[in-house]
Amino acid sequence: MAAARRDRTHYLYIAVIAAVALGILVGFAAPGVAVELKPLGTGFVNLIKMMISPIIFCTIVLGVGSVRKAAKVGAVGGLALGYFMVMSTVALAIGLVVGNILEPGSGLHLTEATKGVGAAQAEGASESLPDFLLGIIPKTMVSAFTEGEVLQTLLVALLAGFALQAMGKAGEPVLRGIGHIQRLVFRILAMIMWAAPVGAFGAMAAVVGETGVDALKSLAVIMIGFYVTCAIFVFVILGALLRFVAGMNLLLLLKYLGREFLLILSTSSSESALPRLIAKMEHMGISKPVVGITVPTGYSFNLDGTAIYLTMSSLFIAQSMGDPLSIGEQISLLLFMIVASKGAAGVTGAGLATLAGGLQSHRPELVDGVGLIVGIDRFMSEARALTNFAGNAVATVLVGTWTKEIDKERAGEVLAGRIPFDETTLLDDHGASAGDADADADADSDAPASEAGGKVVTEKTQAGV
Repeated sequence: MAAARRDRTHYLYIAVIAAVALGILVGFAAPGVAVELKPLGTGFVNLIKMMISPIIFCTIVLGVGSVRKAAKVGAVGGLALGYFMVMSTVALAIGLVVGNILEPGSGLHLTEATKGVGAAQAEGASESLPDFLLGIIPKTMVSAFTEGEVLQTLLVALLAGFALQAMGKAGEPVLRGIGHIQRLVFRILAMIMWAAPVGAFGAMAAVVGETGVDALKSLAVIMIGFYVTCAIFVFVILGALLRFVAGMNLLLLLKYLGREFLLILSTSSSESALPRLIAKMEHMGISKPVVGITVPTGYSFNLDGTAIYLTMSSLFIAQSMGDPLSIGEQISLLLFMIVASKGAAGVTGAGLATLAGGLQSHRPELVDGVGLIVGIDRFMSEARALTNFAGNAVATVLVGTWTKEIDKERAGEVLAGRIPFDETTLLDDHGASAGDADADADADSDAPASEAGGKVVTEKTQAGV
């Protein structure tokens, strides 16, 4: 029965590919009609975003609450943040080098049609560092969920997890209850995924209808250059790190996450695949605490694709307006943008707003140039989101390896395709029925919290589940 369900999801993603192709066709054949289809794509992304806060809350509370020693959470978080800072710097440097070599804006000139577009994008796009930090604190514990703020949800979940951890055995019933809620949330998400073809069709038709072919020709250098730079970062930098540190093949990991990449490609939002990344990383054999901390934190702080995008776009705008940035100005402006872009990885178009806001803060005379890339931002946002997602997947494996919280044997089996992922529940049940799931929950209830949480994947593997 489980195999049949996986087959149905296989057809679902074939439908997504067909919907994307049909959307492109409609965009070229009837651009006026295609633009009106944009709400289909927006609605699907909104459905996915609706599920983000409860998924993050359940995942982090279960991960943190099941760890006996709070020091482990601090070690994982500190290690992850340190890695994110280093990789963002590397991505920024690569973007600077490629951008200065290509000089993508040379020969272009700002037209009257672009006037005012950049200023409109800049409004409300930038926050000061104190505002950003204060914004992490929600007005109430409930508002973190109702307002859909990822970092606020992260804070509430961490506090709840530490509180349950301090309660010891008294908190175990609450943990089991949240575990059941997590199953419900993932099942709802699996239902929403059946709307993916409709969302992909609307999104692709709208963007092709809005831009057309002519709008892309003069900007081919910046767009292709950005794609190539992202590919170099993923396959060379991340690939080498994954092989050297974890001994894994990047291509196998990317193949394992193929459906998530397809989902991101159709929505231009890496946030749409966040819940599935959490589920798949746990399925690989990485412990719940590592996944629950690294993945959500990475979505706000590990923005490799966004760093490259901001770098190359800033150079492009400055060159196209005949006012190139000096090396010192490039570094100063882009470091500011990295800070200002926290939380932008999951929001379609947020990179464009961050770019405009950064220019408004540092070089106001360049803001009008943002209008030059509005037409291709959607296409660049796809590569941006794919790179961010790949970076977070690799980061989770690396952090799991450094903290020795990964089952290497299981990971090898999963990447080889011998332990399939359950597409029906998005949980590590391996096709178990509801009765089996309840039995597992009852069995886990008799185990210490540390065993019922972070090491549950390893224990199930050893038990032959």
